[in-house]
Amino acid sequence: MLLRNTLAAVAALLALLPAPALASSFTVDWKGTAPCFDPDSPLIRLSGVPKGTAKIEFHMTDLDAPNFPHGGGTVAYFGETTVQRGTFTYKGPCPPEPHRYRWDARALDLSGHELGKAETTVKFPP
Repeated sequence: MLLRNTLAAVAALLALLPAPALASSFTVDWKGTAPCFDPDSPLIRLSGVPKGTAKIEFHMTDLDAPNFPHGGGTVAYFGETTVQRGTFTYKGPCPPEPHRYRWDARALDLSGHELGKAETTVKFPP
């Protein structure tokens, strides 16, 4: 009887957990990006954005100079699959030689709760 009650309690708790987010992904296209500190964000293509997403936060880290503050930006999300070049401003890349940049994205609902996240790594210049 104790085991049955315990299993019922565990099942009830599991039912309260949010469903797993869809597998999100995105790509970054540097086409049109100036070679040094372009403030306009690159073109970003999205797929698998979780249902209920109201905004997406992007952040770029230079893996070869991780202490350099490139920053990122937040964009409202209305179901589109592309974030156009220049949608947000940040400190673009300006490496003395090709560097690897990790882009992180977080899908957030209206209350700021994280629904999913994704990352991609790209070289600049490509």
